[in-house]
Amino acid sequence: MSSPTPSASENPDWEKIAADPDFAALKKAKLRFIIPASIFFFVYYMTLPVMVGFYPDFMKTPVLGKVNIAYLFALSQFIMTWTVCALYVRVAKRWDIMNAELLAKYVSH
Repeated sequence: MSSPTPSASENPDWEKIAADPDFAALKKAKLRFIIPASIFFFVYYMTLPVMVGFYPDFMKTPVLGKVNIAYLFALSQFIMTWTVCALYVRVAKRWDIMNAELLAKYVSH
């Protein structure tokens, strides 16, 4: 599979690419993932300090020995981050294919 980025010797018409409906579809596909994922990440990340600040007694509730809800939530943030990253990589592969197909229409080999 060829590189999705054209080399210096290839001169695609960037204005035509920007006007192509497939380019609009690529941008829309990216925004459909990036905006909700970013909002989810930010809300999830900020929930811990908010909960510790407003509900300290609840967050201090022991779950396993000295491990409390706050510690478990903090650890869950690592899992959440890895999950969001894995989903991003999976979705970005589709964007790469869309990008390659779009550029193939405008780059002569």
